[in-house]
Amino acid sequence: MFELFLKGGPVMWPIFIASIIGFALVLVKFWDFRQMQLNSFEFVREIFIKLSTGDAQDALILCREQKRHPLAAVFSIGIERRDLPSDRLEKIIEQAGNNQIHKMEKYLGTLASIIGIEPLLGFLGTITGLIRAFMSWEKAGSNITVNLLAGGIYEAMITTAAGLMVAIPLFLCHNYFVSRIKFAANDLNNHGIQLIEAIEEMKERACQ
Repeated sequence: MFELFLKGGPVMWPIFIASIIGFALVLVKFWDFRQMQLNSFEFVREIFIKLSTGDAQDALILCREQKRHPLAAVFSIGIERRDLPSDRLEKIIEQAGNNQIHKMEKYLGTLASIIGIEPLLGFLGTITGLIRAFMSWEKAGSNITVNLLAGGIYEAMITTAAGLMVAIPLFLCHNYFVSRIKFAANDLNNHGIQLIEAIEEMKERACQ
């Protein structure tokens, strides 16, 4: 394997370094999403039950226990500011949701850049390999042999394959993360509206 790596030429080093960074970011993101595991349906149901009985403090404690999850973080901010007018509360919850989405998107830009760069590095290796092969051909003239061309052709093929082998799994992981974030954003939007309605109902009951 290391022999193949060396035959790929100098372009293999940036491909290798970028792959290490890319897969490290994938592990970080998987860990982040693992830390955010929560049965959102049960969580929201418990929060709304507590709010319906006017027990906002218990609802707040429940949110803080699940503070790693974006939904719990947004609910915590909304319940803490429950005394604000509904239009102001709506803007605060929306901003809190946007902040949580930005946190979930952390490193995705870097990962997307690596996905784009890897095939380009592979293509660069293809060009440099072919250049090396043609230079060998030029020097050998009519005495050209397969062995003289093999080094450049190896470099061309190996770097192309390496770039794609790194980019494809990273691309799949990136799309998975994006889909998870879209699902979370939809959850935050829908449950955020429900939270405002639940808080307004709690206020109305308190005034009666």
